[in-house]
Amino acid sequence: MLDLLVHNAALPDGRSGMSVAVQAGRISAVEPGLMAPALETLDAQGLLLCPPFVDAHFHLDATLTYGMPRVNQSGTLLEGIALWGELKPTLTHQAIVERALRYCDWAVAKGLLAIRSHVDTSDPSLMAVQALLDVKRQVAPYLDLQLVAFPQDGVLRIPGGLDNVRRAIALGVDVVGGIPHFERTMHDGAASVRLLCELAAAMGVPVDMHCDESDDPLSRHVETLACETVRLGLQGRVTGSHLTSMHSMDNYYVSKLINLMAEAQLNVVSNPCVNITLQGRFDNYPKRRGLTRVPELMAAGLTVALGQDDMLDPWYSLGSADMLDVAYMGLHVAQMTSQSAMRQCFDAVTGNAARILQLEGYGLAPGCHADFVLLQARDPVEAIRLRASRLKVYRRGKLVAQSPAAIAQLTLPGRPSETCFRV
Repeated sequence: MLDLLVHNAALPDGRSGMSVAVQAGRISAVEPGLMAPALETLDAQGLLLCPPFVDAHFHLDATLTYGMPRVNQSGTLLEGIALWGELKPTLTHQAIVERALRYCDWAVAKGLLAIRSHVDTSDPSLMAVQALLDVKRQVAPYLDLQLVAFPQDGVLRIPGGLDNVRRAIALGVDVVGGIPHFERTMHDGAASVRLLCELAAAMGVPVDMHCDESDDPLSRHVETLACETVRLGLQGRVTGSHLTSMHSMDNYYVSKLINLMAEAQLNVVSNPCVNITLQGRFDNYPKRRGLTRVPELMAAGLTVALGQDDMLDPWYSLGSADMLDVAYMGLHVAQMTSQSAMRQCFDAVTGNAARILQLEGYGLAPGCHADFVLLQARDPVEAIRLRASRLKVYRRGKLVAQSPAAIAQLTLPGRPSETCFRV
């Protein structure tokens, strides 16, 4: 007997009337009209069943700190970094844990079951690292949390910066991070990329680097990142996050750069909610959008994800752990409004992000983990348009969250008594 059988589901690839069978926490069959005895059955009523959402770029150590110790008045990246520097001395292990766990509760409720979070390693005590390692252990039954050793203040700007990253990896952090554009000079930035990639290669872990989060077209550290990836044989295991300087580069140079990135099989994470907010701050008019070249990178065959980046912290005062919000912003800012492009944006917060995190058993196919979300929408485009309610969220075949359908009651003469905003 099956543990769970979902009937009459639409899938993101366009198939409809599908059944998904679950046994021992994994999907045992995906086929139309499957009939079999099961301990639990769910009629999807033609709605969209998708794999869980995945956030490939977040800062869990800073989340829910908005207004501490003050608000970012300018709204700029640099004031946010300065404010984080003011906040860090006041942080405690337990407060970081409590805020992170609260955010993870929100994430599960939104069907977000995998997060890659950068954690600041600039403090030699590595208190934030220890706190998020505690969180990782606590949420493991219901959420995949990957941690990136992130030298927020620059790995070469502070004494012992590289050793802090090395110690964080030894403690159990999963990924080497960096921020080359925040080093003192372009030369130091390039040197930091080489040192950090060499460290990752030696320790056998992936790389995910904040790279060229700037409007400066001469901030070209992604070029070094791609070259080091090829030199060290790290193809497919390295991610460049943000890459916003690419929006200001000339097309000739970008054509060469994208080919190099493709050779390195570089992954890319763009963060549209935050990038559109923080970039272009030194412009009058016209203002640059501040998003990397998402459609062009996708067309070149690179794996591109969209991340939340920040939420209720020194850099961004909005957010609700909803990756459909991220996809919604991404398709607008990147002008990806064709039907196929909007589906690509849905992929960028599900399957593409899962590939970057190298999640085992992700997807809707026999053998995959029975992790999925039933949305109040019939296809990915409608899901983004509505930021659809997560009617059911399953982890390993067990229900972990559910929300009521979004239905408005009407009292209008001669009109229906309710509406759910679908045509």
